[in-house]
Amino acid sequence: MGWTYKVHGGVAAGSGAVVLALAVLAWVPGTAPVFEPQWVVPTAFLPAFLMAMSAFVRVLLVRSDKSELWQAFRCLPSRAQAGLAALVVACAIVLAAEVVAGGSRDVEVREGSYFAYDLQAHRMVEVAESEYQALLPGSRRMFLAVSGGLLIGASCLVLAAGEVRRADRGPLVPKSATAGVA
Repeated sequence: MGWTYKVHGGVAAGSGAVVLALAVLAWVPGTAPVFEPQWVVPTAFLPAFLMAMSAFVRVLLVRSDKSELWQAFRCLPSRAQAGLAALVVACAIVLAAEVVAGGSRDVEVREGSYFAYDLQAHRMVEVAESEYQALLPGSRRMFLAVSGGLLIGASCLVLAAGEVRRADRGPLVPKSATAGVA
């Protein structure tokens, strides 16, 4: 597999782990200041989207189907498979826990007032600052978990595509081994 596939897959997996850790951190009490800025979600989602799209393009360029990609993924070293599987399971647990907990409520600040989405009224309602601070990490958790999932999926796709490309090139035979063959 080429080094660009390894770098792309490694950066995507590492970034996915960091973003997933941020999603888990949203459950820890007292972490609201980490999630206060509005740039947290776009900063996580934009690289995830770009890496997922470039992974998709790389899969298209190797021209393989799902079964070939799965076989190529199974040819990865066992540590890489185990690490990626652990990240996929962690992402699934975070997303499932968020869905079971009732999903997240969107919150925002407008002109110095705090607003949260009311699930019964289906609209934004004004809330106290303390309720806003309590809802803030949860409002970011789902977006962070989805971004982490995109990055982890991109890593799996890129590494599998790299294995397919390596297999398509055939075995590397030194020139000295074929020098006497006519």
